[in-house]
Amino acid sequence: MPLMRTIISIITIVLSVATLASAQSETKRYLYLSTPDAAQEEGRAEGNGILVFDIDDGHKLVRRIDIPIFEEGIRGLTGSLATHSLYYSTSNRRLGAFDLETEQVVWDQTYDAGSDRSSVTMDGKKVYVPTGWWHAGDDGGVLVVDAESGELIKRVEIGQAAHNSIVSLDGRYLYVGTQLMLTMLDTEDERVIHHITDVGETGGNGVFPFTVDSANRYAYVCLGNHVGFDVVDLEKGEAVHRVFVGGDDERITHRTHGAALTPDEEELWISDQESRKLFVFDATKMPPVLKGELDLSQGGHGWVTFSLDGRYAWSHTPDVFNAETKELVATLKDENGRPVSGSKYIEVHFRDGKVVAMGNEFGLGRK
Repeated sequence: MPLMRTIISIITIVLSVATLASAQSETKRYLYLSTPDAAQEEGRAEGNGILVFDIDDGHKLVRRIDIPIFEEGIRGLTGSLATHSLYYSTSNRRLGAFDLETEQVVWDQTYDAGSDRSSVTMDGKKVYVPTGWWHAGDDGGVLVVDAESGELIKRVEIGQAAHNSIVSLDGRYLYVGTQLMLTMLDTEDERVIHHITDVGETGGNGVFPFTVDSANRYAYVCLGNHVGFDVVDLEKGEAVHRVFVGGDDERITHRTHGAALTPDEEELWISDQESRKLFVFDATKMPPVLKGELDLSQGGHGWVTFSLDGRYAWSHTPDVFNAETKELVATLKDENGRPVSGSKYIEVHFRDGKVVAMGNEFGLGRK
């Protein structure tokens, strides 16, 4: 009898766990695309706000969220899981917070300087707002903003044309691209760790998009005058490799705008928007080695990133690729069947109306 009671108890526990699992709500994965993109005319969606696409239903449009202030043109869109909010930057030096669960703008502020592609600390307390690629003064850098209220905490001067910013996945570092310089800061107090100069090519007009691996070991910085990238050793604080598509003999004289690591960090993808291509590199080698390319349906601002699970690749076009097979698997379309695109978007997961996961607009390594 004791053995029988034990067996019955085990069966009861197993059935209870199975029942609990079946009762849990399904996680829904969406791609949030902001519009209008201030930097891109091609494929621009109509209206002002956000288009929501169902990642697991062929990237079909679910609905629109109207946000009138987006009419100013979106310069950046970043998110925080801690605050379940998106933070949008506009061409009017505006930064705002949009709560994904209530679908309300919580606050917005305008500043004397800024705002370009912002980033948020992992605890959701601070937003870093670059003063913009258009800001030519030596006082350029980042505004440190209270994520709860939008109030300015302080200003950190770094250099001209502060453009893109990334908070590392471990929350320890802030990376900011300025005029031919990549700066690495400590998020605890915004102390500068490295000013890394001579990246992005001499003669370019600013450090273009970049990405960082999960170990904060290497950054990959887009070139301003050719299709390619610099490899930056973040421990040494210096660029250690420069890689051109076509090699030294057949360089492509277009700027590169968009770089992303697959989540497993095995591949690096870069964008050549003028040639309407994405180039794929083997990132398990140092420096990375070109292994293939994909054709895009249009030009545009240039961008590339990946879904959290690494299955999908998104760019500045309506094209959705299977990241493993490199096949086109979907096209982002509006309710009228018109292809739409932009370079300011982010992946958001919901369960029972709550945000449970969020991607990053930059294709960061997640190994």
